[in-house]
Amino acid sequence: MENIKEQSSGKKKSIVVGSWGGNGGTGWDDGIYNGVREITIVFDHCIDSIQVVYDKNGKPVTAEKHGGVGGSKTAEIKLQYPEEFLVSASGHYSSVVPGWSPVIRSLTLKSNRRTYGPYGVEEGTPFNLSMDGCSIVGFTGRSGWYLDSIGFRLSRSQSPKLLQKFQQRLQRLTSSVSKSNKDNDQRQKPYY
Repeated sequence: MENIKEQSSGKKKSIVVGSWGGNGGTGWDDGIYNGVREITIVFDHCIDSIQVVYDKNGKPVTAEKHGGVGGSKTAEIKLQYPEEFLVSASGHYSSVVPGWSPVIRSLTLKSNRRTYGPYGVEEGTPFNLSMDGCSIVGFTGRSGWYLDSIGFRLSRSQSPKLLQKFQQRLQRLTSSVSKSNKDNDQRQKPYY
């Protein structure tokens, strides 16, 4: 069921990975964004619906709700965007009613800071998405009464500001190490 393809929209590139689940419902694709700010998951014996608030150039953008109106439990995930971003997802899919198409039964999302979930019931075929150096910047899938399948748009990680900070720290560290080595070289002159 795994499918990987690279797509770009303007300057933004993403890799679409997935989808996992069944063929019921209607296909959807939220598109490519800078990152994920919030996710609302409604669930019970399976994932009934998902709705995501993305970040697009510093502004929140609420995507359509995907799935049905069932489910008795709601999880509201609020990421500390841009410092916190989604790095992996896992879950299970199987049929809720014998003979019907599989749906997403459980979903667990992991950020660079913590794990959210599992939501739903961990029964059926497991799936796991984890790609080093990437973050989830969009969701795709199929939905009708439930979340029938799910896929993910990945982008190379993350925030240029965080990368800049890391590079500045590394530069300071290497310059202080080389300065300390010079000082040691001058102090340790050979004794004849």
